[in-house]
This record gives sequence, structure tokens and C-alpha cells, in this order.
Amino acid sequence: MSKRIAIVGGGYIGVQLAKSLDEHADVTLIEPRSHLVHTPAMIRAVVDPSLTDRALIPYDRLLKNGKVLRARAGGVDANGVTLENGQRVEADYIVVATGSSNATPFKPVGDDIEGLREANQRIHDQLMAARSIGIVGAGAVGTELAGEIAHAMPDKKITLISDTDRLFPTMPEKLGIALVGKLRDMGVNLILGKRAENLQSMTEPYAGSLTLSDGSEHEFDLIFPVLGSRASSELIEVLPDTQMSTANRVKVDPWLRLSSLPNVFAAGDVSDAGDGMTIVAASRQQPWLKSTLKALMAGKTLEEGKPYKPWGPKSADPGTARPETRQFLPRPVHRRGLGDAQDEGRGSVPQEILQAAEPGLSDGEAGHRTPWAFRLTRASLRHDLARRPGSRP
Repeated sequence: MSKRIAIVGGGYIGVQLAKSLDEHADVTLIEPRSHLVHTPAMIRAVVDPSLTDRALIPYDRLLKNGKVLRARAGGVDANGVTLENGQRVEADYIVVATGSSNATPFKPVGDDIEGLREANQRIHDQLMAARSIGIVGAGAVGTELAGEIAHAMPDKKITLISDTDRLFPTMPEKLGIALVGKLRDMGVNLILGKRAENLQSMTEPYAGSLTLSDGSEHEFDLIFPVLGSRASSELIEVLPDTQMSTANRVKVDPWLRLSSLPNVFAAGDVSDAGDGMTIVAASRQQPWLKSTLKALMAGKTLEEGKPYKPWGPKSADPGTARPETRQFLPRPVHRRGLGDAQDEGRGSVPQEILQAAEPGLSDGEAGHRTPWAFRLTRASLRHDLARRPGSRP
């Protein structure tokens, strides 16, 4: 009898993991939205709304053997998932990949896809009418947004504001320096090391003035607050022995377990495994989960495999794991790992969903590129979800 796997969340990890295990297990993907939202493309869609429909990909034919339930999970336990409507999804293994929320119009509010379409068009119209643009927050979204607007609408006066003294301070310094140079070459004004004191909204663009921490005041026709994502962890923060991290994420052990329930895993933005909240992290965690779950279904134990290794400086080391999880960490072993185990932590963006991370603030202009932009590949996205020919996205 096939093992049952319940995956909560139909983002990048959820979709790829469900599809990769469809031939090997009884897979149920639980997702309240009707479409996968290709979030990086939604940044560009602010300047080009024609991309919106191409960035919204239906789930209708994702799985051949398993099923996609359009529903919201209300609870998780060791035996499965309880939906908000009371229905039970029994499972031997549960993966929670509920993602995160972000500012409008980059992600929908809840499962409101039509609302996302309307917000995208409304904010595009506001952008077209504006002459001065303030972007508060210079992370991946803010930096990319500044570059997209500067490239598509060079007549706009764009100011990018960050409370850090350089862009991407946790990354190599030369990266931030290079991005500053490229943005300034595009005409973007950067204000670094200053905090906006009086944001009227943390999620919705608006017109108004900003007072910065140095006392200076700046008027803008349109202000984009893009201060980062917050994980959607409400479902799992109540599980036994779960601990919260920053940005509403949950702490996990080196095997992506978040609680004392050994068959429940957390992945993606909701999981603080040492990775950032990026597609790069998703592209590394998904193959590790696939290999690990296949090995567990084959009767192996976690002790026979290697723990997940995050990308970046925060390496998940059993010696530095939170104390409550050490009791169920596998002993160190010297074997290679579980089946097609992760290759020393290396990974790549899944080709079925994205092209390789060919970064870019704009097509065809290498001088305008940044490592956090991903080209939207309409054919591969829709092929991956087996979209019905002729149906509207």
C-alpha cells in the first residue's frame, strides 16, 4: 500500500514536491488558491500588467495520480491534516509549505486571485500617473522594483530608501556596491542608512510624504512599502515544542522538523532552516525533501541520510540546533545519504517552474541585472502544471 503524503501549500516547493512524488506515493496537495502565483513575475507586472495572467498558473491538472484539494488547512497532527470544513486528510508524512505574505500587488491577500488582478491594474494605473516614486525597503523586491520601473519608465523620478548602510548587508559587500552603481546608472536615487518614520501603510502603495530618521521630509506621488515578507505560520505555530523565529517563521532542526512530531516537516518561507525567504532556498529544499521522503517510504531512517544544508552562512549543525530538538536529532553518520541525496547542499532552480536563475532587472540588458530576478517562462510554467489548452489562466 502506498504511503500517504499531505502537502499543505501550493507554492514552488509544494507544487514541485507533489509532482515529483506523484508516481511514488498517495499525494494530496492542499491549497486554498485556484492558481500558483509566480511572485517574481508580479514585480515586473507592475510595469507591464499583460504579464499578470501569465504569472497566474492554474492547478487543475497538476497531478496524474494524486489530488489537489482547494481548501484551507485548519490543523495538523501526527496522523494528518484537518481542513477548515472538517474534512480529514490522513497522512503518514506531512509537509507544511504555507509560504508568506507580502505587500500588494506582489502576492494575493489570502486566496483572492481576482483581487490580485484588480490590485495589479489599479497600482499600474497609479504608477503611470505618478512622476515621483518612493520605494521603502531595499531587499530583493524593492531593488528589483526600482530597476523595473527605471528601465520601463525612465522619465520617473525614483528614490529607493533603506535603513541599512548598504544594499544586501548580509551578502558579500561587492554585490551591494555593484547594485548601487547599476541603479544609479539607471537614474535611481538611493537613500541608505535612513529609516522611514511615518509610513501610512505597510502593505498598500499610497501617495504622500515620508519623514526619515534624519528629520528630512520627502514628497512622493506614489510610495511602495516593501519591507519584506512575513511567513504564514499560523497553522503550525501551535504544534508541540514549536519555537518561533524572525518574520513569523518557525525554527526547524537540520531535518526540517519543527516540533516533536517526527513525521511533520516545514519548508520554504515558513521554515527557518538557515536559508533566506527566496526561490533559491525553495529550489534546494524541494529535492532534499523528495529524496528524504522516498527513502523513508522505502524503510530507511533519517539516521542513514545527511541533514539539509542551507545556502549561506547559517549552516544547520546539530551542535547548534535549538536544545529542544537535539533529543531527536540523528547521530552523526558518514554514509552518503538517502537515495538521490542532496549533493553537498547544492541545488538549482527547478526548470519545470523557472529558468535557471538568470538574473535581471530587464530583458537583454546585462548591465541592469540583479541576482534576485527570475525570467518568467510561460511555456515551462504551464507545461509543468499541465494546463488545459485554451483555458484561461
